[in-house]
Amino acid sequence: MKARHSACRGVTLIELLVSTTLLSLLSVGLLVSLRMGFSAYGKTQTRLMDNRRVAGAQRILEEQIEGMMPVLAICAGTTRTPFFQGEPMVMRLVSTFSLQQAWRGRPQILEVFVVPGEDYKGVRLLVNEIPYTGAAGAGQLCDGARHFAPVTPRPDSFILADKLAHCQFTYLTQSSEANKPPEWLPIWTGKTWPMGVRVDMAPLEPNPALLQPIAFTAPIHLHRDPEIAYADFGFK
Repeated sequence: MKARHSACRGVTLIELLVSTTLLSLLSVGLLVSLRMGFSAYGKTQTRLMDNRRVAGAQRILEEQIEGMMPVLAICAGTTRTPFFQGEPMVMRLVSTFSLQQAWRGRPQILEVFVVPGEDYKGVRLLVNEIPYTGAAGAGQLCDGARHFAPVTPRPDSFILADKLAHCQFTYLTQSSEANKPPEWLPIWTGKTWPMGVRVDMAPLEPNPALLQPIAFTAPIHLHRDPEIAYADFGFK
């Protein structure tokens, strides 16, 4: 009789409550672990995208500068002058590298310039692309023989870098004195083109965990004399 009574015994209410509680705690622990894992994955993806954006913008700017073409512009009626504007926060040039078509497209007039950031916190670096149509078309951006019209943001302006503490350009030129190394100028006043461009920028809020915008120098390898009529469309 005792053996048969013991075999027919069911689960008590307390045992059911204990098992349900343990299962609930296990489920909560599993959900918390999954949530932490997805959160860590999301943060890692965001950090990688931010790093890629910074590295990609710097690479684009370097290739734009290194792809500069030595073209002339017809300014002030008939004056032919090398097309290049170099100021601390504005740079104009013609490049064979464009944002949309990289090295495969037609030359573009690039307007690289610095404007105040959102809510006037820091600054941001923008670029405008204008199709290059020749010396006469480039001359439309001139405001006199050696001056250029102001640069303004447009709806299609591309943000190369944002949330910067500062950003400015300097230009490398041969020293006016013999046996002295080249020097950096804040404003380009030469009659040809610079030997290189240095872009100095720093983040508004430094974060050691992220790739930060840094200063870099892009060399320009040009060996043309603007007084010589070379056989290409830029010097016709």
